Formats: sequence, C-alpha cells, structure tokens
Amino acid sequence: MTNHLFDAFRSRMPAPDRLLMETDDGRSISYGDMLAKSAQLAHALVQAGVEPGDRVAVQVEKSPEAALLYLASLRAGAVFLPLNTAYTLPELDYFFRDAEPKLIVCDPDRLA
Repeated sequence: MTNHLFDAFRSRMPAPDRLLMETDDGRSISYGDMLAKSAQLAHALVQAGVEPGDRVAVQVEKSPEAALLYLASLRAGAVFLPLNTAYTLPELDYFFRDAEPKLIVCDPDRLA
C-alpha cells in the first residue's frame, strides 16, 4: 500500500533498531517493531473492508497500541477518527452518523 502521508513519516525515521518508545510496563518498541506491527494492523483493516478514504472510528484508551493503530490507518489510506472514551452514547451516535465510519474500534468492555 502506498500512502504519501505515511511515506513522508517513514522517510524521516531513524534506523529500524532505534528505540521509538518504552512503555510503563517496561516494553521497548523500536521503529522496526512499529513498522512491522503497523503493517499487520493495516492489513487487518483492509481485510475488514477498509478502503482508502474510509473513516476508522477509534474509542480506546491512550496506549502504544492506539498509536500503532493510527499509523496503520495512515498506511491503509484511511482517516483515523479518535473518539474520547468519556463520550456518551448520544455523542457517539452523533459522530457515527456524521462520519459514517467503515469500521469502529473500541475496548471490548465498551462493545455494547
């Protein structure tokens, strides 16, 4: 998949073995790890029917995985729509009706 925004981001990355982030639980994520995981997630988005220009609504806590999902959305050519975890059902309904996301990603506890 070619995406000019992700390609611009990638062209400015340091070496794949360089540290991108370290999590609170001590995990280290390199730029190479980020590239591999975001590619896997982008593939999963495409397999779920997401096409370039589609919106992916995401209501999850801030985390390294959420950042990787953002990058995966870029790779898939999708529009990432982050939604605050404090939004009420009527607020979510507004965003879903307005944005018409192709896919909604949420914490499994919020599925209902």
